[in-house]
Amino acid sequence: MTIHLNVPGADDLTRAVDVLREWQSDTDPVQLHPGDIGWFWRWGTTATAAAVRTWTRDGHVLAVGLLDGADLLRLSTAPDVRRDESLARRMVADVTTPERGVLPGGEVMVEAPPGALVSELLGEAGWGDDEPWAPLVRDLAGPVEDPGVRVEVAGPDRAGERTAVHRAAFGGPSFTDDRWHAMAAGPLYADARCLVAYDEAGTAVGATTVWSAGAGRPGLIEPLGVHPDHRGHGYGRAVTLAGVAALRELGSSSAVVITESARTPAVATYVSAGFDRLPDRLDRRRAG
Repeated sequence: MTIHLNVPGADDLTRAVDVLREWQSDTDPVQLHPGDIGWFWRWGTTATAAAVRTWTRDGHVLAVGLLDGADLLRLSTAPDVRRDESLARRMVADVTTPERGVLPGGEVMVEAPPGALVSELLGEAGWGDDEPWAPLVRDLAGPVEDPGVRVEVAGPDRAGERTAVHRAAFGGPSFTDDRWHAMAAGPLYADARCLVAYDEAGTAVGATTVWSAGAGRPGLIEPLGVHPDHRGHGYGRAVTLAGVAALRELGSSSAVVITESARTPAVATYVSAGFDRLPDRLDRRRAG
């Protein structure tokens, strides 16, 4: 049967998100998550729809991709087709042919789940390894430690504090209050929480957003940051624990996060908050 590449319209995004929810599993952690699309929603519904790609066969969604920027495609597949050769070869053809509207020419990257045949075929086609990423997972069966600082859920009244911490932590101006409201207006935010941590003086020092994929499935921390003026005081661990507790309240079975392996302090923070580090992941990169 023929495999089709699709750019879902705004009304079809729900289908892609629904299959991503179904694919989340504690036995197959840290893949493209509904929360990744939820976080992208800060750019608005139209932009989010334009950034999603699906591959279908006989009406069934087999793979979902998110163009997380112009040069990075983040992929996940249904678990039972991860080694499907016809799907993998079609996906490789699509991502390596700019005219098909997935990735442009030049230097680009593809993130795929471990063991996915599409990654191996890209390697055979001359794509190299990109910088390593560290996936981390924490089981949520047991209680979560108290963060030790005041942490509040950031609704519309605290959006400014949430976005200000993010801009300071990541050094970029793009996450404005308007972007927060666009994200919060998206359908995926119903299963998410924004959290802000405060020091004893009441200053916002750290923040995160966490995303549930439904009860009994892994939840995602994306993103998490501490204001640079307040690092080194344990606030990263505190806001991580608050995020983990929020995911547990939302019914998540585990909490997952992925960060650059080179960000040693970030990895250490997650480990200190009870996360287990999994083997590093390597994206595929085609040189320009």
